Amino acid sequence: MQVVAQHEPATSETSASGRELSVLVSGCGVYRADRSLFQITGRDRVRWLNGMVSNNVRDLTAGHGVYAFVLNPQGNIRGDLYVFNRGESLVAEIERGQSESLLQILRKYIIMDKVEIEDLGENILAIAGPKSGEVLASLGLSAELGSLQLFDVNWNGSTLTLVRGDNPSSPSYELWVPAEKGESVWNALLQAGAVEVHEETLETFRILSGIPKVGQDIRERTLPQETGQERALNFNKGCYIGQEIVERVRSRGAVHRTFVGFELKGTLPAGTKVQSEGKDVGEITSVAAQPLKGRRLAVGYLRREFLIGAKPLTASGAQMKATTLPFLDLLKT
Repeated sequence: MQVVAQHEPATSETSASGRELSVLVSGCGVYRADRSLFQITGRDRVRWLNGMVSNNVRDLTAGHGVYAFVLNPQGNIRGDLYVFNRGESLVAEIERGQSESLLQILRKYIIMDKVEIEDLGENILAIAGPKSGEVLASLGLSAELGSLQLFDVNWNGSTLTLVRGDNPSSPSYELWVPAEKGESVWNALLQAGAVEVHEETLETFRILSGIPKVGQDIRERTLPQETGQERALNFNKGCYIGQEIVERVRSRGAVHRTFVGFELKGTLPAGTKVQSEGKDVGEITSVAAQPLKGRRLAVGYLRREFLIGAKPLTASGAQMKATTLPFLDLLKT
């Protein structure tokens, strides 16, 4: 996660969500991440998982991680995850809502491989915002980590794992905490100055950061290059499920549609079609709950030939415009 400008966001300060968004932009927010951790062991773990995901697990050094997609043979995204090398094991971090289906897909391909997958059962406490380092320092923890780097730390006699996040819009960290220590670490983060933020605020910040979500923005026929998440791809790692299609798209130079931001007139629901001259040319997939600077913001897909703004765009008959992501400029005063 990279630094966003440390200014108050241009949103309604009278709402709880607006105040929490201010915390993520200028302070430190804390939340319980709705994600699960799975330990992958066995002598074939690296070779097997490297053949299952779109990023390079084979060359991942201990203490580092990558973001990756799991694809079907047609190159469509089935899910996303983070993979970390822990030395004697790998750890997969998966959003809880897709963990069951994604693990079912992964386990299907364990045939003769010496691979075992186990739910670690740990809590993930996450902090985000420019003052995250100060909060960690108050707990005696160092924030000097690169993107998706991790190491174990001792806190009050317990071993925690500190992980640096990769959201390009804000510095962020995770603490992997044994279940029995979850409340004590949570309370310590609050006492150190972190402020709890809730789901609506996190969803708004995700949209402002331009990060697509599986099941919301990424659906069963979505191709990796359509999402703008090239960080999930490695073109030099060798074979994996769906690789042929990913390479074919790269050789052609572009996909037909891409993930973009939208500025709307009025409130429109996700799923609204984007049109130009009466023809469907895109779709809104996520809408921010609150306006910023009076602007209604959303994300979704748009055919590439309409990105340059040569033709007007509408949604439900109202004018709109496409914009690049993330919406960082709108977080500045």
